[in-house]
Amino acid sequence: MSSIKLRAVVALSGLALVCAAQAAQKEASAPRKAAAHAKKDTAAKDPVAADFEKFHEIMEEASPAELFEAKGEEMWKTKRGPKNVSLEKCDLGLGPGVVKGAYVKMPRYFADAGQMMDAERRIVYCMVTLQGFKEADLAKKPFSKGSYLPDPVALVTYVAGQSRGMKIAVPQKLAQERDAYNIGREIFNYRAGPWDFSCASCHGEDGKRIRTQNLPNLSTNEGANRAFQGWPGYRMTGGLMHSLQWRMNDCFRQQRFPAPGYASETIADLLTYLGVNANGNLYKGPGIKR
Repeated sequence: MSSIKLRAVVALSGLALVCAAQAAQKEASAPRKAAAHAKKDTAAKDPVAADFEKFHEIMEEASPAELFEAKGEEMWKTKRGPKNVSLEKCDLGLGPGVVKGAYVKMPRYFADAGQMMDAERRIVYCMVTLQGFKEADLAKKPFSKGSYLPDPVALVTYVAGQSRGMKIAVPQKLAQERDAYNIGREIFNYRAGPWDFSCASCHGEDGKRIRTQNLPNLSTNEGANRAFQGWPGYRMTGGLMHSLQWRMNDCFRQQRFPAPGYASETIADLLTYLGVNANGNLYKGPGIKR
């Protein structure tokens, strides 16, 4: 494991432990909450979950995600930023300007940046290096809210759409990519915070559900595929387009962990773990979420 990645995990652990200590003092009397358990066969036959899945399938047929793909494509090809250039020379891992098929092969290691990067992190990198935007400015308001749509969200939706119908094939050829997967697995299973939660608390076993949604087991190929599909996604509860960066950030919030940095190495490692576990499945493209 590289010293850089080791420091990232240590930093995350330290922040989580601080959070846990503070919360323990304030919420010593609060009961611990746990995700609801149900047997897998029972969950499969649950009428509420089944009705939700039917509703979701109907909504997918008229998903507004394509509107955001079109907006992202326009941004990709338009000269923008302080340097007044487009993103058409951005290298997403398959060569400068090659967008088709890139999303399903990320996260991956980029030698020019010396970092593991998921699609959104790489887009931000290109916006900074090619177009002259400032990374700190992009990180100020990275997630959709109200009528506001961050540029990277529209852009990653376009890029993702260009991999529709292709096999997920997140690479593990390089040592840095294998390190990222292993560290992502460690972060996934790391328990901390006021509720002593980890990602695995909700997504590490079969047969768990929150309200009407069955929770996928991300340690399996089938479960990881379910989680990978539909992102970036148009969320019905709010009418907003979100990316996997937002989804990971919101999971940290629900665990009462300190918020990870936007487009950080921590998130790239987690998405590497998710993507590799989902390898081999056909990606259906940006979709619609609850």
